[in-house]
Amino acid sequence: MKAWGSSNESAVTEFILLGFPEMHNFQKLLFVFFSFAYVLTVAGNLLIIIIIKTDSHLHRPMYLFLSNFAFIQIWYTTVTVPKLLSGFLVKTNKISIDACFAQCYFFFFLAGIENFLLAIMAYDRYLAICHPLHYTKIMTTTLCWSLLSGCWLGIFLGSLVPIIYLTKLNFCGANTINHFFCDVSPLLKLSCSDTSFLKSNFFSLMWVIIFSCLSLTMLSYINIIFVIMKIPSTVSRLKVFSTCGSHLTVVIIYYSAVIFSYVRPKERYSFQEDKMISVFYSILTPLLNPFIYCLRNKEVKLALLKITKRKFV
Repeated sequence: MKAWGSSNESAVTEFILLGFPEMHNFQKLLFVFFSFAYVLTVAGNLLIIIIIKTDSHLHRPMYLFLSNFAFIQIWYTTVTVPKLLSGFLVKTNKISIDACFAQCYFFFFLAGIENFLLAIMAYDRYLAICHPLHYTKIMTTTLCWSLLSGCWLGIFLGSLVPIIYLTKLNFCGANTINHFFCDVSPLLKLSCSDTSFLKSNFFSLMWVIIFSCLSLTMLSYINIIFVIMKIPSTVSRLKVFSTCGSHLTVVIIYYSAVIFSYVRPKERYSFQEDKMISVFYSILTPLLNPFIYCLRNKEVKLALLKITKRKFV
């Protein structure tokens, strides 16, 4: 089996994912930890989707975006964790070139949607807080689905370009990836082709996606903060801010890890360091999101209590 679009010079037909060899003595413990984290992530985000679908009071734009975000989180972690878990059970964790490229594509496809969803959710909070009288007229069902459809379709097509170029590279030497999933950086390092064009274009695309979404998010929150500061009552300020507190917490955690991983100077970090950061934003962040939204969002907590009472009382 050869890479998509590869020439006959490609000798590598599969890669070996190293995972965490430096923690060899803790493989069983890591398997239990990541298995538990994965189950909690899927269950927690699925619970959010069920709560929003079940409670009619949550059938609003804010929660439509949140349910989409929870859906993304489930698949985002599913792209990497099952293969990571299999590595703890076998001596050599192999992955075919095609599967590696597919994993790479879906990881960045879902990550791109996550960035845009965070920006859309921030814009929704901006409209609700800064323009409450016009909110329902602006944030219509049609606009909600248009934003979501544009987000999914745009990232789907945009993510294809760098992956197509990646599949045309030749891999004819070492096939060991010092990571727990097929990330672009270690793949470029292994290629025996000229990767300068793909490297510059891929990381330029990353910069555009990350900073355009972050800029829109920050702009929304700057306007929100200005409006909140004009409210005379401290209690009222806290009440208004609580409607976007959960989202802001997720934004800070997510972008702190992603920027540190993909935007800092590449020559100054090791893949070992990158792996640990990747664990944080690709596994731990999706795990924390359900707890953040459930514990900090009063409406979600109330909806959860209603469902619980309905089932057990």
